[in-house]
Amino acid sequence: MRKVFIIAEAGVNHNGSLELAKKLIDVAAEAGADAVKFQTFKADKLASKNAQKAEYQKDTTSKNESQYDMLKKLELNVDIHKELIAYCKEKNIMFLSTPFDHDSIELLSDLGLDIFKIPSGEITNLPYLKYLGKLGKKVILSSGMADMGEIEDALDILTSAGTKKENITVLHANTQYPTPMEDVNLKAMVTIGTTFDVAYGYSDHTLGIEVDIAAVALGASCIEKHFTLDKTMEGPDHKASLEPDELKAMVKAIRNIELALGSSIKKPSKSEMPNKAIVRKSIVAKKAIKKGDILSEGNITIKRPGNGISPMRWDEIMGTVALKDYKEDELI
Repeated sequence: MRKVFIIAEAGVNHNGSLELAKKLIDVAAEAGADAVKFQTFKADKLASKNAQKAEYQKDTTSKNESQYDMLKKLELNVDIHKELIAYCKEKNIMFLSTPFDHDSIELLSDLGLDIFKIPSGEITNLPYLKYLGKLGKKVILSSGMADMGEIEDALDILTSAGTKKENITVLHANTQYPTPMEDVNLKAMVTIGTTFDVAYGYSDHTLGIEVDIAAVALGASCIEKHFTLDKTMEGPDHKASLEPDELKAMVKAIRNIELALGSSIKKPSKSEMPNKAIVRKSIVAKKAIKKGDILSEGNITIKRPGNGISPMRWDEIMGTVALKDYKEDELI
């Protein structure tokens, strides 16, 4: 079975600080995530000066600050990118980032990234999808707010531009922070996978970790989850993120479920083989039997242990002749 690719999403939870970003990398590496993901954007390119913030952002950041001003503070420049990539190498965890515009795609490509994450908001951005698709890299496509037609269009654009379908993983997602349980619609993740015959996973914004574990049980090959150093920090996404101990618990649970899923073949496992003789039953003497007696319900019965004649042969044994003397409870 393929290992689930776990992305610890640092996003903008570094609050614009290199020191915080490095601490987030430490936490992700220690939790055992496969990758830690940031966001690459230029505020000038991402939002117009009068663009509104999302409701959850209004709740978690200053009321008088515009979306542009909020984003401006969260930008990471090229040198910070280089430093974070080097730091991830040191910590033996993959560096990922989500580009939000052409320049950011270009920057990450120049920095040698192998996997590109497309955020939910760009799934209907044709020029962006075409530009990224041309790189022919591995792509993880988030599908929050999208319907099946929009996912299909995005996949068509990416593949026509030059990205192989087997290099694309589509993540089911809901972009509300935090996502209410009744809006998760996790079964839709499987629908995406079967409809488009594509690798699928789940990008989670619920509070807690149980939906991520359920997603793995349903066949997700990639899980993405926001995390932070502390939920009470100032900034848009901290509140709906996991704290370090929760991230650790999530990775551990996913790795356990991965192991537990096993193969699809039903057979006794190595650890339970010795229990067969103890737990199963055999045909035994109900009372003392003399050689030559006819075996019947009157003198044989079924009891543990299971290392004699199987009760499945009961009809075969009934009415046959005892070939020797038996004491009570002796295996026939």
